[in-house]
Amino acid sequence: MGKKIRERGYKIGSLKPGKKNCITDVEGVKVGHVTLDYPLEGEDYACTGVTAILPHGGNLFTDKVVAASYVINGFGKSTGLVQVNELGIIESPIMLTNTFGVPAVTQGTLEYMLEMNPEIGDTTGTINIVVGECNDGVLNSIRKFPVHSKHAIEAITNATTDQAEEGAVGAGKGMVCFGYKGGIGSSSRIIADENENKDYIVGCLVLSNFGSREEFPFNKYPDLQSEKESVTKPADGSIIIILATDIPLSDRQLQRVAKRCGIGLGRSGSHFSHGSGDIVIAFSTANRVSHFSQENFEIAKHIREDQPIFNTIFAAAAEAAEEAIMNSLSQAETTTGRNGKIVESLFGE
Repeated sequence: MGKKIRERGYKIGSLKPGKKNCITDVEGVKVGHVTLDYPLEGEDYACTGVTAILPHGGNLFTDKVVAASYVINGFGKSTGLVQVNELGIIESPIMLTNTFGVPAVTQGTLEYMLEMNPEIGDTTGTINIVVGECNDGVLNSIRKFPVHSKHAIEAITNATTDQAEEGAVGAGKGMVCFGYKGGIGSSSRIIADENENKDYIVGCLVLSNFGSREEFPFNKYPDLQSEKESVTKPADGSIIIILATDIPLSDRQLQRVAKRCGIGLGRSGSHFSHGSGDIVIAFSTANRVSHFSQENFEIAKHIREDQPIFNTIFAAAAEAAEEAIMNSLSQAETTTGRNGKIVESLFGE
């Protein structure tokens, strides 16, 4: 991995980042990758992977988290978002991969969860698997389907609470952002609750694969070698943004916060292109939802929206999203893929 954007002397926003400046600053959140990087037959190349985000390390089906999603621009092939917004919960790992890898990753994640929960589809209901995707076809031979169901299982079992690897790893291996090497990026912000004398965390992880060179705000990063050669993608590209927090929020409140990630995306240079799938998936670890509860009522504490802290949460979502995008660029290394195509690192080593 390369350096985070702050290690290069650039500060984004005014709020303080968490200890790891990563989505795993939210206690219990785990991230795992599987990176595929090898030649296939002829000029084809596997330059892709899978990334898993686990809201906690327990059984996500029996101990669900409150969640929401927000579609900034809907040119995408994600799975599971309809039920997330209908029920306001997530009950599986959140998986990221390439566009044509969604069926295999869904299958692998389903197999993993069925192995953990023999009752699913038998003595209890089915399960909603959540998978987000971006098209890495510039570098990856996407038509050869290099991602298999076993890679999803491996990414889940690889997940840890350590600082997540960023850049050209996991699902980010073949992604291109602003014509340069993109991929996985992460960041976090501390929210100080002075009324309760307690700190909360907002964490963000992105899979960046959007934009053209002309959109990148070089004026904000004057030290960059902007004459570096960039690539032109055949499509507008996409971004998946995962937002995590330990703040007690309802699913409706999470969707409001998720919308503010679009501000960070816009600050990075995006204008949400026609062919871009720009999707935010947000969850809170504060209020768990038991699958087998027999109670008629759920009692949960939620933050009041008319307090100043709620605006700070909005700011944190915007700042963390922007910095996560910049970290995906700052840490991504120059990568070679199919047909000998090379995508340069914008920031260099």
